[in-house]
Amino acid sequence: MIKNIFQRIGNKQKTSGETFPINLAPLETILRYIFKNKQLLLLAVKHRSYLTITNGHEYDSNERLELLGDAVLELIVTEYLYDRFKTEDEGTLSQKRAILVSRLVLGKIAAELRLGDFLLLNKGEEKTGGRTRPSNLANLFEAVLGAVYLDGGYEPAKEFVYAYLLKRADELLAQESNFNYKSALLEYAQAKGLGVPTYRVLKETGPDHKKEFFVSAELPDKRSARGSGKSKKKAEQKAAAELLHILKQDIPAINTKNSD
Repeated sequence: MIKNIFQRIGNKQKTSGETFPINLAPLETILRYIFKNKQLLLLAVKHRSYLTITNGHEYDSNERLELLGDAVLELIVTEYLYDRFKTEDEGTLSQKRAILVSRLVLGKIAAELRLGDFLLLNKGEEKTGGRTRPSNLANLFEAVLGAVYLDGGYEPAKEFVYAYLLKRADELLAQESNFNYKSALLEYAQAKGLGVPTYRVLKETGPDHKKEFFVSAELPDKRSARGSGKSKKKAEQKAAAELLHILKQDIPAINTKNSD
């Protein structure tokens, strides 16, 4: 069905004398943006693996557009948060931004839009689930944004981000599962000159099928916090969340060292 809808490889589209390996028109419909330079959109959907088919150069994939789109996205989201939350401090705004530009959130939105249906991949990447891999989808979202920015400028890029991301900001910010506390803690700590947080497993309890992990998140100034969870990753997230709370409360280091 997807092949019939999107006319994949072998059903080439011709626009103004140009030939493309896929029909880009349905993608433009989804994006609500018609490209003046279709080659930019084509570049945005080229995964690195596709270069093994075309024998293209390293720069002939969507990775450079992804880098640009990431920077554009950061600016648009930061501007939005700055204008909307006028009484919140830099740390809180950074946390909100971390959620909205996270791989998790961008991957979800790209999946909902079915952007992965348009990815140009080689057979190996296709067989291993590359079309639905969250990291590929998040990268694709940023690459498409970068292409929109180059083709139309800041305002069309801003409209794209508002339409598919920022109009859902309240919903996304309210979902605990979207928040990466480890990333937020790292960004906050570095912004305040507090160094890089480290994580240490304090103990594990329970049988293999029902383990509980206890983890400590620590800063060089000895401030620390603990968290527990059914996996090491979940315990680290909880410890990071607690330490971030401690930092925002500006609790001195001498008062935050947990005893055993």
